[in-house]
Amino acid sequence: MKTTFYLSLLLAGFHAVASGQLPPSHHNGHDPNEPKDHMHHGGEAIACLKLVPNNADFAFQFFKEVTLEAPNKNIFFSPVSISAAFAMLALGARSATQTQILEGLAFNLTEIQEKEIHEGFHNLLHMLSHPEGGVQLDMGNAIFVTERLKPLKTFLDDAKALYQLETYTTDFKNPTEAEKQINDYIEKKTHGKITNLVNNMDPQTLMLLASFVFFKGNWEKPFKPEHTEEREFFVDAETTVKVPMMYQMGRFDFYFDEDLSCTVVRLNYNGSATAFLVLPAKGKMKKLEQALDKETIQHWSDHLFQSRMSLYLPKFSVSGRYEISDILSKMGMVDVFTNQADLSGITGTQDLKVSRAVHQAALDVDERGTEAAAATAVEIMPVSIPPTIEFNRPFLMLIFDRDTNSTLFIGKIVNPTITS
Repeated sequence: MKTTFYLSLLLAGFHAVASGQLPPSHHNGHDPNEPKDHMHHGGEAIACLKLVPNNADFAFQFFKEVTLEAPNKNIFFSPVSISAAFAMLALGARSATQTQILEGLAFNLTEIQEKEIHEGFHNLLHMLSHPEGGVQLDMGNAIFVTERLKPLKTFLDDAKALYQLETYTTDFKNPTEAEKQINDYIEKKTHGKITNLVNNMDPQTLMLLASFVFFKGNWEKPFKPEHTEEREFFVDAETTVKVPMMYQMGRFDFYFDEDLSCTVVRLNYNGSATAFLVLPAKGKMKKLEQALDKETIQHWSDHLFQSRMSLYLPKFSVSGRYEISDILSKMGMVDVFTNQADLSGITGTQDLKVSRAVHQAALDVDERGTEAAAATAVEIMPVSIPPTIEFNRPFLMLIFDRDTNSTLFIGKIVNPTITS
């Protein structure tokens, strides 16, 4: 019988709201509106860029699977966190198990070598952990291992060098203590945003892998709290809730996609992060969900233009917690969760499988911008009445890192008054 370990994919807090420009082209890695020296990290960015199309494909495939499981619920997760954790797991996988993991992450192994994947993630994690000023983004991985299980030195060395892995000895035979150790670690790493990630630990657990990401961004154009007022949000035909609605009038990046009947507004964070807020017309959410892929995002990016408008956006907190082994099995990662698993690259023996994979994410959106600065900008506008865009029904929120083209978070806000 295979012994099992938990794969606890922890995605952590996303605070506040957005900066910068559109994600650079998913096709060539460059945004035509961005200065050419944006590849300031040199070779690192090049290595990252090889992963960009695959990571984007994985992100949107995963989103579609989650929406099928929870069609009318809030959704929030970090695709880059899940991808990094399973790529690291692939370091210790062998034979069909390894192939399934990498192909499940949307890599075509005839076009990219395993070595290039790991190098790409190494550079990606390094760049995301050292973002340009204005955004706080902490990512990392940890394994908690029972004392009697001795991971191979080569696995630990490679995982530490490539994926910033930290290793801790844990007594799983005392589940309460083990849960406290792991949850305290995660809570600290996510600045209190993710608590009680693991519970009901199986005392037979030998190893737990945790992946975390914490994001905090300040809007480039903050909303003024005194303009926030309670307004209606139309969850569905039968349900209306009251939400604190933020308000701002100004010039925003905007596009109306006629094919998908949706309005796209891009809000920038200070630094390298940017958010796409996507509001489908009534009854068009399903069509939008099915069409969401990297080509659609690129189309929006290419067609955004500055428009003066009155913008209403809910102030909300939302989190998502997913047992993702079933979703990943549907995406091709079958063996790793069964007795067919070959994770012998971790311990040297073939008696290990992943028993459970948990991913949790949290998001706060509020008015906050940067601290008061010494400069004041006054925007002079014509007197004509601007159009109003109000996010007062279910919408999508996508957060990207422009320096790496990475999809950091994908959210679907169905009811902003429900936090989980």
